[in-house]
Amino acid sequence: MSDLNLGLLLFIPYRAMEQRVFAGLAKAGFDDFTPAQARVFQRIAPDGSRLTDLAYQAQITKQSAGFLVDQLERAGYIERAPDPTDARARLVCIAARGAAAVPIAAAIVAEVEAEWDAHLGKQRMTQLRQHLTRLREVTDPYQ
Repeated sequence: MSDLNLGLLLFIPYRAMEQRVFAGLAKAGFDDFTPAQARVFQRIAPDGSRLTDLAYQAQITKQSAGFLVDQLERAGYIERAPDPTDARARLVCIAARGAAAVPIAAAIVAEVEAEWDAHLGKQRMTQLRQHLTRLREVTDPYQ
């Protein structure tokens, strides 16, 4: 296992958390939500986001983002609203169904993090968060 590169070592726990979140969402009745949709949904700003910004942040094409947003809108997770700063633009906003899913996902994430904390210990978990936050400085252009 020690021969795994850091990217994979970071991905494996992320994927485990993601699977737990999706299983919990499905159990709560949100079974029509995909990881691809989540990558767009989780980037929606509190006051809404433009489609081009979501595509950029999710590192996908505008067409792909539009397709995913259309799916999310049909399922009731998001809605589009006029952009108050530009009459020609529309904002992607979280709708009631999406807002209802957010605390469920957040609770599962907190549960997983508590399990990791118990496994690693508080000090190591704090250090891990600090190191990953610092690494984000050079890996996340959207911060």
